[in-house]
Amino acid sequence: MTALPGPLWLIGCGNMGGAMLERWIADGVDPRAITVVTRSPREVPAGVTHGTAIPQDGPPAIVVLAIKPQQLDQVAPDLAPHIAGVPLLISILAGVEEAALAQRFDAATIVRAMPNLPVAIGQGVVALHSHGEDDAARSTAASLMAPLGLVEWIDDAALFDAVTALSGCGPGFVFRFIDALATAGAALGLPADQAQRLAIATVQGSATMAAGSDVSPATLADRVASLGGSTRQGLNVLDEGDALKQLLSATLAASERRNAEMAAAARG
Repeated sequence: MTALPGPLWLIGCGNMGGAMLERWIADGVDPRAITVVTRSPREVPAGVTHGTAIPQDGPPAIVVLAIKPQQLDQVAPDLAPHIAGVPLLISILAGVEEAALAQRFDAATIVRAMPNLPVAIGQGVVALHSHGEDDAARSTAASLMAPLGLVEWIDDAALFDAVTALSGCGPGFVFRFIDALATAGAALGLPADQAQRLAIATVQGSATMAAGSDVSPATLADRVASLGGSTRQGLNVLDEGDALKQLLSATLAASERRNAEMAAAARG
């Protein structure tokens, strides 16, 4: 996407907002079309406008909310009058439902987006949901997220907490797995720094192979594991009583519950 339908205001520019901004600029979006609003001064890419107060010349064509969910009611009273009638509002606030946003902002189309951390390198996942039926607005939202990685529309709003737990929180779980894999290698006698390099490269290569394969990751695992071999012996530990699946099910369920709690708090 190299052209926006009009000015874009990015409200909040922390780790995720900043990563999205960098990817948009790298993809050719005109930086002069973007205004970043944060509570305190910060560096932004050349050409991007930055301010610590809401601009007075709204509404823009697109507003992207990238603040922390708990900051919503601090920001909304000042922001809402300046963006009334905005054609497209995109929110990356975890756990804040579309109805909660509609209570606070007058927007023609509201889209919830859940990007994950690897969007910073253009290999992230962005889940989208909207009750809006404006095809142009939905297309604009999808195009804006395309430079960030895989974009998936989620039809059922009730599943958005599950998507957030899986792909939004997922990088944290994968990083923990890599650390655990490296720690286990070090426990076998490998130098810790070498074990970490090997673990990172192993996960990176395996993920790339899975992404390009025409069979499921479960099938790939079985193909690696020769009968009676060392991989099979290790998989037997992970598979006994569905130990790994049970652990990850409990992990995602905990994250999903927290998303539901935040949604309840945002409903007020």
